[in-house]
Amino acid sequence: MFDLLKILYSLVQQKGSVHVFKYSRPYIRKIVFMKNRTRLLTLMVCFFAAISPVFSQDIIRQQSCDDTLLKHQADSLRTVLTNNGYMVVREASMTMESEYEMPVIVPLTEGSWYQVVFIGDPKSKLNEVRMYDYNERQVYYQKNYGDIQGNIISYGYISKFSEYHMIKPVQVCKKKKTLCGYIMLLKRVK
Repeated sequence: MFDLLKILYSLVQQKGSVHVFKYSRPYIRKIVFMKNRTRLLTLMVCFFAAISPVFSQDIIRQQSCDDTLLKHQADSLRTVLTNNGYMVVREASMTMESEYEMPVIVPLTEGSWYQVVFIGDPKSKLNEVRMYDYNERQVYYQKNYGDIQGNIISYGYISKFSEYHMIKPVQVCKKKKTLCGYIMLLKRVK
């Protein structure tokens, strides 16, 4: 702004007739406001353009389901395991889609003994559980055929490191697209 005033002053000092227009403060404020508004509008457009792909993706969210048979099996297993010295760390019922994995992330402590239980829908033909450590190495795998081996997969696991693990259960059923599953993580305390 001072540079502009210096230029105007030098023009006035020169020979000849020079018309000098007086700057008024509201005009300058209007220019600054317009620049800020333009910058803000540009920033908002860039922000929404960057965020829109996030909202356009199909995100699989874990939703609970209500199945009395699974709830009864889970209650029975929970009482048996708690009587044998285990404590429930996490449990959830979840709606699953046939032939799609439902990842469950759990924190495990080094040296602790855990029991992982997955109860699949009784009508599913195949139940499968894979478990991965933090480095995405598979540390456990079991496949049950529902007709022969039942709908419950249960296994013990001792973690070598204190880190997050991912459990990925899968169910396959040709008759139903939406299935109900139940997962429990128990820790040995006795």
